Amino acid sequence: MKRVVAALALLLLSPPAPAAAATPYALTPGLTCDGWPRLPIDMAPGLCAGLVVGPPHGATGLSRRTLRMPRTLIQLPGGDWIVTDLGGWDPGKGSVWRLRAPRGKPVELSRLLTGLTMPHGLGIGPDGQVYVGEMSRIIRFSPGAPLPATTVEVVVAGLPDNRLHDNRHPLSNFIFDANGDLLVNVGAPSDRCLVKDKPDGSPRCRQSEGAAALAGVRRYRFLGKGQWSADFTMLARGLRNSLALVRTPGGTILQAENSYDFDPATDRPFEELNVLVEGGHYGWPYCYDMDASTPGWGAMTDFRCRSADHSRPALLLPPHAAPLGMLVYDSKLLPQLQGRLLVSYHGYRPTGARIVAFELDGKGLPLTRTGIRYPAYGAGGLIWKPYPGPSADPLVLTPGWNAVAGKRPMGAPVGLAVAADGALWVADDRNGAVMRVSVDRP
Repeated sequence: MKRVVAALALLLLSPPAPAAAATPYALTPGLTCDGWPRLPIDMAPGLCAGLVVGPPHGATGLSRRTLRMPRTLIQLPGGDWIVTDLGGWDPGKGSVWRLRAPRGKPVELSRLLTGLTMPHGLGIGPDGQVYVGEMSRIIRFSPGAPLPATTVEVVVAGLPDNRLHDNRHPLSNFIFDANGDLLVNVGAPSDRCLVKDKPDGSPRCRQSEGAAALAGVRRYRFLGKGQWSADFTMLARGLRNSLALVRTPGGTILQAENSYDFDPATDRPFEELNVLVEGGHYGWPYCYDMDASTPGWGAMTDFRCRSADHSRPALLLPPHAAPLGMLVYDSKLLPQLQGRLLVSYHGYRPTGARIVAFELDGKGLPLTRTGIRYPAYGAGGLIWKPYPGPSADPLVLTPGWNAVAGKRPMGAPVGLAVAADGALWVADDRNGAVMRVSVDRP
């Protein structure tokens, strides 16, 4: 097992590189956020962001990075972190790292697993082991073993081998239900389930229907003693891409949907926040927004978007925001976030590059309001645009994370995690960074 003792912390404290160099963030020597090098991201009042790990100044390309594409992260009981690294979009490029980042000391990275294919999902199971979602399986391992790679076991096999090409969603995420069941997302293998803009002759899309449907969330029943059923049932179907999943303290299962890719010049369709109920069908590929019919389907299907066939969104999210991570904040360090649903917007379009926090009611449902507008980055500043349906007005933790030459790149947050001390840790895959959001103090 290779051990990389990173001099990254020292590099991050060095003066900003010359303008000609490809510098991820321009850091000011000695300027800190709760003890970490302060990132030049405009934050909500009372908050700041510190850089834990990032590419060294002047680094270009994935080969110069230690963490190439960090996606998700969790904290172990002893304080260390586990980080999944996608590595790239080819088989066998992924890895899992152990990150040790004590305040004021050099960061240490130990690579625990290598040769993985698109690892994304991450969690600690009821047995205390670490669970990892690869493209076509879920595995677990013991991070404290002398050789963690020798402890790897396959927990769920046979997930779709959905290799990446146009419009496919190959990444796997999962959460544990209250009874230990694994709830596992399976992404759609197409954008709208059309062939040359038309259905393939069937009134229903085979990718979202039937016992072995894709484009939904599967339930693998917990059998006890570290075992799950090899068979599954469909918790919910008609979901294009369910990387953002969370079970609220009240037991509500929430999913944030990445909707279609219409003409990129348009502001439609909107992303969705859905409340998942057993047996629900959430409309993919027949419906978008609240109850509009998808171009190409319409009268060609017997699925009616304005009927009980369709479990409609609880609320709409900004179009093309690409929500990829969710959690409910349950700590005291950041009281303005207490009990709120935090969502990462990974999208590279003007609505992305944000972390937002929604208020929840007693049932774990977001509080909706009328007349809400959403922000998008524009050439002259923020542009505010209306929603066509139920929406909410979240607290935007990162109101200024658009690209500014010589100062910062556009953010691409994915995984979110709350540390034992209450700080919010964030994985930013496009910029190869792990950062820490905390109270605004040196």
